[in-house]
This record gives sequence, C-alpha cells and structure tokens, in this order.
Amino acid sequence: MRKTGIVVLLILTLVMLTGCLPGDGRASEVSPANFLWGIWHGWMAPLSLIVSIFAKNIRLYEIHNTGIWYDFGFYMAILGGFGGLSTTRKKKKKDVN
Repeated sequence: MRKTGIVVLLILTLVMLTGCLPGDGRASEVSPANFLWGIWHGWMAPLSLIVSIFAKNIRLYEIHNTGIWYDFGFYMAILGGFGGLSTTRKKKKKDVN
C-alpha cells in the first residue's frame, strides 16, 4: 500500500510540474520570461523534452524571454543541475594492504 501511495504522489507531482513548462502561455511579448524562469526551465528541461514530444505547444526553451539573462539562468541550471551531480560523487578508495 505504501508503494502505491508513493507512485501516486510522484505522478501527481509530475503532472503539477507540467504547468510550469516553457510554452505554457505564461510568457508573452509584454511579460517575457526572466532570469528566474530561465533557471526553472533549465531544471525542468528533461521533463520538457519528454512532454514536447506529445504536446506541440510545450517547448524546451521559452521563446518569449528577456534575452541574455534568461539564457544565463537556463544554462546555469543545466550545467549546475546535471554537471554538478557528477562532481559530487565520491570515488571509492582502494585499500592498499
């Protein structure tokens, strides 16, 4: 029963997160996506990629953005979120006996 609850919670979380994907209609010419949205969209990039296969309005990258600051936030999240994981892994030390 506990595993079922965890699976349901995970699915609900993923569905809720799809409301914040690039191309969802929040950003426009008048109110473009800014630096913080760039960070969020960078973190959500793997989910955006999967959802964009099935939904034509969802994109990997928000086209209505503030320019360099959105780009900086997006790439910072991509590199920090995914590249940072590999640098935090601890290497096992071999016993030299």
